[in-house]
Amino acid sequence: MATKPPKGDPVQDAPRTGEPKHAAAGLPAVGHSLKIAQQQMGVRRTALTLLRVNQKDGFDCPGCAWPEPEHRHMAEFCENGAKAVAEEATLRRVTPEFFAAHPVADLAGRSGYWLGQQGRLTHPMYLPEGADRYEPVTWERAFDIVAEEIAALGSPDEAVFYTSGRTSNEAAFLYQLFARELGTNNLPDCSNMCHESSGSALSETIGIGKGSVLLEDLYRADLIIVAGQNPGTNHPRMLSALEKAKAAGARIISVNPLPEAGLERFKNPQTPQGMLKGAALTDLFLQIRIGGDQALFRLLNKVILETEGAVDEEFVREHTHGYEEFADAAAKADWDETLAATGLTRPEIERALEMVLASKRTIVCWAMGLTQHKHSVPTIREVVNFLLLRGNIGRPGAGVCPVRGHSNVQGDRTMGIFERPAPAFLDALEREFGFAPPREHGFDVVRAIRALRDGEAKVFFAMGGNFVSASPDTEVTEAAMRRARLTVHVSTKLNRSHVVTGARALILPTLGRTERDVQGGGEQFVTVEDSMGMVHASRGRLAPASPHLLSEPAIVARLARRVLPDSTVPWAEFERDYAAIRDRIARVVPGFQDFNARVARPGGFTLPHAPRDERRFPTATGKANFTAAPVEHPELPEGRLLLQTLRSHDQYNTTIYGLDDRYRGITDGRRVVLVHPEDARELGVSDGSYVDLVGEWSDGVERRAPGFRVVHYPTARGCAASYYPETNVLVPLDATADTSNTPASKSVVVRLEARPEGRLGRLEQSATD
Repeated sequence: MATKPPKGDPVQDAPRTGEPKHAAAGLPAVGHSLKIAQQQMGVRRTALTLLRVNQKDGFDCPGCAWPEPEHRHMAEFCENGAKAVAEEATLRRVTPEFFAAHPVADLAGRSGYWLGQQGRLTHPMYLPEGADRYEPVTWERAFDIVAEEIAALGSPDEAVFYTSGRTSNEAAFLYQLFARELGTNNLPDCSNMCHESSGSALSETIGIGKGSVLLEDLYRADLIIVAGQNPGTNHPRMLSALEKAKAAGARIISVNPLPEAGLERFKNPQTPQGMLKGAALTDLFLQIRIGGDQALFRLLNKVILETEGAVDEEFVREHTHGYEEFADAAAKADWDETLAATGLTRPEIERALEMVLASKRTIVCWAMGLTQHKHSVPTIREVVNFLLLRGNIGRPGAGVCPVRGHSNVQGDRTMGIFERPAPAFLDALEREFGFAPPREHGFDVVRAIRALRDGEAKVFFAMGGNFVSASPDTEVTEAAMRRARLTVHVSTKLNRSHVVTGARALILPTLGRTERDVQGGGEQFVTVEDSMGMVHASRGRLAPASPHLLSEPAIVARLARRVLPDSTVPWAEFERDYAAIRDRIARVVPGFQDFNARVARPGGFTLPHAPRDERRFPTATGKANFTAAPVEHPELPEGRLLLQTLRSHDQYNTTIYGLDDRYRGITDGRRVVLVHPEDARELGVSDGSYVDLVGEWSDGVERRAPGFRVVHYPTARGCAASYYPETNVLVPLDATADTSNTPASKSVVVRLEARPEGRLGRLEQSATD
């Protein structure tokens, strides 16, 4: 049977440490998945639920956006997918009685782990101005409160409408439609904090801000480069695809400051051989210095250009623009200076070059390790340069593969969740619905926080997510949120954003992916888009956690009817029948024609992608664009380290499932900083000692994360790593990527200050309480 949530907050700064693992998945992953699922759901519910994950007639995993193969296993989920499903389908409940017993100040002192473990929200809850705790409220009164605050605004641009990646296509389309009919493009989303750099770079260079490969391309590749990504924890089902690619003859280069178990060896739990021995994945591990990826690809491009016959001259001539300027910049790259930025050796570069030249079909995959630096956009442009040189875009088994982190984060953007919408999208919206949407660009995440901080925004509405914990510069973000007149969160579970509130606050509980959605028009389904542009249906089967829940489309439709009483948009029809929403999407969003008919097919359909499908590049030049940005890399003052924030294995984005990071040898704790033993020796910090992490940036503001246990770890020299959201406090709000404005969370200059008093001395309850 399911277990009760922990009563006390567990200790998080006294972990046990051991040797890092050298293989991922296998029997430990199966055992841990079933343990977490049983704790949250009980045995019978676990079996009924997990067997429907990612099936063609089931529901899409609420975790990552990795695509499903055509032929699926009975258990088509990974360990972290099982955790995500278990957290949503849990039998634990957060009722009005819970809120009556816990003032907001009490909840604000709890960890994110403890808050999330309490269970599913069951009722709409309201925090009146001046009150110390939430109280139940009817849906009608909740919508009235939102309408009151919006009506009191001086302009619709004083409202911010944030979206998390879990939101379905149908809900996202209605949400942006509501915001734009209201009169604002303030539609920041979680993409602003993750793959915005990818979209910015790819839109400029190949004409579309999405990856150009399908799952089948991985199986046909000769070489796969995995850069700045840890699929063993963040996208574990990707390991199955890499295993299949290896079996077909592909070779793999891993580029990462940290050795990651999932890229060393994968023990596939679907096969006896996989469980016993597993498959080695990486052929060459390049332990890059944090922020050195642009320099690496510039060096590879330099030596490709110097190698006779290495450039696909016909492709370059017929399909690209800007080659001469790029080639000149690459030729002028200084070997020693550029090599130093990578932290690698010349023989390592030469070995990588051998593998590149031997490959006729190359794919480059990446994630946050490339997208969250000041120079992320030129880094990804350099990756595109690398692929263009040898004709590796628009060829089967080749292309760009930005691996999106959250299920349907890509679909939300496709549906119009973007603060800088394309004029063509707004034109289509106007033709379809008969109102003139605003044309002025809105706020992204960073600009939204500034606007709240400066009093320029007064209402914050979040469709899912945990904005406060996901955002940079925690103290600034929290102070900004507290300046709002109203904060509203559509959520399934409790998180920190619910306890860092404006003058008034609402929590609106919604259905999860696992739950049956019945409206006036009968049982409904929603759709999602995966990381490779596949669109398919998602159908929950469980009874809702509470009869007081509304679906996300229903919440938006009812809110719109209350806030926009004179609207001619058929909001009631959209709530009643989601097929009506899809009919409108089909007429507004390119690639979705005959949406209802096509998504009814098992497995759904693939969206068009001109560079992949036709070798047509819808850029300003009409061709794929080479670029020639100067090589950048983070400067590291003496006695400092370059910190990357990352996830533990018991974590998905800001959701903390547990306190272990099994593959890195960390057990029962999160406040750790991973430091190379030689760097630690030079800095005078021993393994097991306690330090404060102090950020250093050009504004001179001290940003401090106290009480972290030093763990000697084989990271790249001069680099360190620690978990977010605990270290988001160190990321300055204004330290962002050029062009994309994504927070630079992967290259934070820090100093380690010894902490003679040791641990923080709080959160002393046992994790098993």
